[in-house]
Amino acid sequence: MTARLDARFAQASAQGRAALVTFVTAGDPDHETSLEILRALPKAGADIIELGMPFTDPMADGPAIQAAGLRALAAGETLVKTLDLVRAFREQDQTTPIILMGYYNPIYVHGVERFLDEARDFGVDGLIVVDLPPEEDEELCLPALSVGLAFIRLATPTTDDKRLPAVLKNTAGFVYYVSVAGITGSATPDFNVVGAAVTRLKRHTKLPVAVGFGVKTPEHAAAIAAAADAVVVGSAIVDTVAKSLDGENRATASTVPAVADLVSRLAAGVRRGRAAA
Repeated sequence: MTARLDARFAQASAQGRAALVTFVTAGDPDHETSLEILRALPKAGADIIELGMPFTDPMADGPAIQAAGLRALAAGETLVKTLDLVRAFREQDQTTPIILMGYYNPIYVHGVERFLDEARDFGVDGLIVVDLPPEEDEELCLPALSVGLAFIRLATPTTDDKRLPAVLKNTAGFVYYVSVAGITGSATPDFNVVGAAVTRLKRHTKLPVAVGFGVKTPEHAAAIAAAADAVVVGSAIVDTVAKSLDGENRATASTVPAVADLVSRLAAGVRRGRAAA
């Protein structure tokens, strides 16, 4: 079910390091450039890719990722095109895990059964759907698991020991710990608190624990990597895309190289983290 994810975490562990998970928005700033960015990520050091599905009402996302979604939608990105991005990526890369991240509404409109069949067939490894709590697992989580897709759940600083079993019950692939309360990119995490939170989570699950939200620099990545199995970076990468665009939000010659450079530096930070712990 989670063969690519399991293999990638095992590889990172064998190398004595955390994994780097990079988030980008599908279709940002346009479909073709988005595919170029996807293909550049593993070469720059990304171990796992989270691919955001653009949505008009992204309630958990901060300004950077909201803006990326709006750019993608304005450029004509759809869920059909996002799935096609994965299919095109798989033509050249059969080993890097891809997680689709977003909201339930576009999946529901597309048709759950159709979406899951296409996601599996095109090479998606798992899903993060932030607005479906465990109480609604029958909507998407259990059907996803039944076709071999990991369903990755978020735990937050307010997820106490009483709530954790419900959160973890049907989680597969890894657990995503949200290091700060609030929206993406909103604050810098307290790294000492993150370490204690990861330790607590590991008392409840054998799954790898990935930590994200607020990780902006290689130094942040190194600090998180000292405790976590994976470091997730999203807003900083999306910001880098935005800053590379021209005045009309079009890609420039620097767009893909700028993203690759940041990811390379983040990967180096992640690799330093465990050594410094």
